[in-house]
Amino acid sequence: MSDLGTMEELPLAYRENLASINTLPLWPLLRGFLPHGKPERRTAPTVWRYKDIRPLLLQAGDLTPIEKAERRVLILNNPGLGPDASRATATIYCGLQLILPGEVAPNHRHTPSATRFVVEGEGGFTVVNGEKLPMEKGDLILTPAGEWHEHGHTGEGPVIWLDALDLPILYDFEVSYAIEGDSQAIRNRADASQAEYRRAGLKPYRNLDTKPSPYPLMRFPWKEVRSALQDFATVCDGREVVQMAYVNPETGQECLPTLGFSAIMLRPGETAALPRRSASAVLHVVEGEGQADIDGTELDWAESDSVAVPTYSEVKLANRSDKKPAFLFVMDDAPIQRKLGFYEELPSL
Repeated sequence: MSDLGTMEELPLAYRENLASINTLPLWPLLRGFLPHGKPERRTAPTVWRYKDIRPLLLQAGDLTPIEKAERRVLILNNPGLGPDASRATATIYCGLQLILPGEVAPNHRHTPSATRFVVEGEGGFTVVNGEKLPMEKGDLILTPAGEWHEHGHTGEGPVIWLDALDLPILYDFEVSYAIEGDSQAIRNRADASQAEYRRAGLKPYRNLDTKPSPYPLMRFPWKEVRSALQDFATVCDGREVVQMAYVNPETGQECLPTLGFSAIMLRPGETAALPRRSASAVLHVVEGEGQADIDGTELDWAESDSVAVPTYSEVKLANRSDKKPAFLFVMDDAPIQRKLGFYEELPSL
């Protein structure tokens, strides 16, 4: 491997002349951009413990009214990326959002794509383009780029969900912005997850000859995902990870263009090794407790905790219970990597 030298080896006057015309020499910086063999990663394997965050999120409800906050969120900030990074991995923003009874998070739309994964509470809902979507624990709700959406709460007690957005990507592209709007008129109908796409292999006949919709389904109920995982486990080889992807029911492709979502069931007592992938991910624990080994860093997790997985990581997940399965929700950036042509899965080191 050639010695490319350092910036300090160049004469000061030369460096100052380069700086005066807004240029830099590549060769001292090249290995920072293109390290040999494996990328240099700043994203750190990290666990965010819900039991620690929840009291502070509830305190935020006392400190800041929704009218002032607009969205009352505590961001999951990865320590490896810096104290103000505002991202869980280099490409994935995550935050825990709180809404209290009677509150409304106002209507807006924005360039980033977003999802909501419900952590606790009853009576919350999201309205997307006039479609009212109830929020129950474990449900995944999409608010794709450019789609109007607002949140409300007609029940009792707090409702909390995990936001996931491709915000870091759009922010770095300098194309991230939002537009506010008036509250939406709600259509008097059940959401599509209950009325139109209730069963795999079936869709409304009126849609048979029409162009597939980019977002035909905005809510994926957890009770159906959980049941599908349990059924799938009965036909899986014991060595296969029980994992199912959330997809567009009309195309079979990922349900958002930049972020991917899946769910994993760990059998009682199981330790499962995940493929080593170029994608980064955030794991959210829906049920159970266990341990993640990420490149040798061991992180204990319990219900409602979240875990950051850097790119190209060796990952093993262990279910601590020998009686009950554990369930995890997975967010990753594989879809945008596939579209840009550099997604890969590699053998374990």
